[in-house]
Parts: sequence; structure tokens; C-alpha cells
Amino acid sequence: MYFPSQFDYMHRRASIQKQTDVSTMLAKHVFFSKFESTESNPNDANMVFSPLSIQIILGLIAAGSSADGSTMGGPRLSVANGAWIDQTLDFNPSFKQVMDNVYKAAAASVDFQNKAEEKTNGLIKKILPPDAVDGTTSLVLGNALYFKGAWTEKLNASDTKDHEFHLLNTGVSVQAPFMTRKKWQYVKVYNGFKVLRLPYKQGEDKRFLSMYMFLPNDRDGLPALMEKINSKPGFLDQHAPLQQVRVRKFLIPKFKISFGIEASKVLKGLGLTLPFIGGLTEMVANNFPLAVSKVFHKSFIEVNEEGTEAAAVTFATMLCGSSMMMVKEEEIDFVVDHPFLFCER
Repeated sequence: MYFPSQFDYMHRRASIQKQTDVSTMLAKHVFFSKFESTESNPNDANMVFSPLSIQIILGLIAAGSSADGSTMGGPRLSVANGAWIDQTLDFNPSFKQVMDNVYKAAAASVDFQNKAEEKTNGLIKKILPPDAVDGTTSLVLGNALYFKGAWTEKLNASDTKDHEFHLLNTGVSVQAPFMTRKKWQYVKVYNGFKVLRLPYKQGEDKRFLSMYMFLPNDRDGLPALMEKINSKPGFLDQHAPLQQVRVRKFLIPKFKISFGIEASKVLKGLGLTLPFIGGLTEMVANNFPLAVSKVFHKSFIEVNEEGTEAAAVTFATMLCGSSMMMVKEEEIDFVVDHPFLFCER
């Protein structure tokens, strides 16, 4: 029988922290890219995306996870991967082995010129833009992720009421449904922002999963908070609330967001340029060179009184180419009535 050592634990923590740092860096670049493109339409500034889904696709490309706890009473987390190769080509056996054994990716041969939709059960049509796949496409890699978790303590739907939510950098507010609860909460106050942790119901595997909300003090403080989060490795871990405090006024929005992005520009901005200029010779037999053309990502999330449900898909197209105690202290407010950052950990 194997018992995890302290080294194993520290190694996993270090790995998770690195993944989190990459995720926040992606979030920053996606946020500012989205914000710049929606300044003329601030009502369209909401966004949600899955760094895990994008990282899985990048992992598949670099080769050229997470377990479902629903059967044990915990959150449900499902991951599915797929690869579609043009019928004129064959996978490199070593890459096919990685897809089969590491990513459990389903592989299929496709006539991208004539029958791509038939062979992918319409997935490409549903996820990708109409012109994303054509006769020049050689390989498409896909990832789909689904999460559903129930709060440890559900909120009462009858207490949900409309309140003002102030939009970013506009001076305009809208009415939105806000959930509330008159109990102790995992909240921590820092200089310039507050953090809330909402735990999900645990299963028998005892995994701790939570949603975190990072709320800047200033109504237009989200861009500055994003910069602060990315200024120091391990920021999210270092600012996770571990103790409950009594809240005086507690309001969090009930929301549903869907968002799509073509992420190649964002990834290049992070310095990931090599896959886009060719040299991916280990995916297809006979050292046939490929280059990443586009990386498409779509996400959906719904947060309500019961918990959270979220889904994300990422597709990359390739072309031929070269301790928890209640602590008595002063009551605080946590009112999420202006732009904020949320994440699942």
C-alpha cells in the first residue's frame, strides 16, 4: 500500500500553484483584450473562460487530470478530449499513444473538404465559426469540460431580490438579482479588496473545492486588481479566506454568462509563438509539419442559490506548415454590486 509523503503533497501544491499562476495570467490578458474591444459597448463586458480547458489543448499540442467526484457525493467534473485528422494523413504512433493513454482522446479520420460535420456529430459547426475548418485543415484538437457543484449551504431563493449593479467605467447601473444569507461567511479584508470563499459540498473523497470572489473596494477597481493579482506568484493561494466572520450585509449576484474568444492573439501575447509558426512534426506520421492556425474557446457558467454549473470547450485547428474556525471580530459587509473576479479552486 502506498501512502503519500510530505514531498508528494508539496509537489502537488507547487504544481497547482503554477497552474493557478498561469490561469491568472491568461485571465488578465483575456480581460484586457475583451475590455478594449467592448469600451463602446460596456453592457457586453462580462466574460467567463476555462484556463484548464485551454491548458489541456496546449498540453496536447506540447505532446507533438481532474477526477469526477459526483459518484462519491461531491462536485461533478467531466473532461473529454478529441482529435480529428484529415483522411489523407495518419497520426504519429507516439503522439497517438499520448492521446490514448494520457488524454484519453477519441480520434477520428475526417474528410475536411466535404464531410467534417458528419464525422464530428455537428460539434465543429456548433463550436467553431463557419470558416474555421476548410480544405486546408489537417488536424483539429478539441476539449470539453463540465463542472457542477452544490454549495455546502444552499441559499434561499425566496431571499433573492433585485439590486443595483454598477457597470465598469460608465457611471451606469443596472438591476440584477442578488442572493443573500444572514450567516457567518469565509471573508477576508485586504488593502483595496475583499475575498469571499463559497465552499462546495464535499464527497467521500474529501476534496475541498470552492468558488472565490475577489471584490475591489472601488467600483472601477477591477483592472487594478487584475494587475495586482498578476504581480506576485501564488497570489490567490495567499489570499484565500480560511476563517469565518460574521457579515452584516451580504449580497452576491445570481448570474449566467456565456463567452467565446479566438485565443491565439492572447497566447502569442504571453510569448507562446512557436506552435503558430510551424515545427510541430511529432503529431502526424512521416514528420509531416503542422502549425497551429487558431485556438477557439467557448465557456458558460451559471451561479444560483443551489450552486454552480459550468461548461467549456476549446478547439485548436492546425494547417500544413513548417483549518477552519469561527473567529469573533467586527462585522463586515460583502456586497458585490460592481465588477469582480471569480474563480473555482
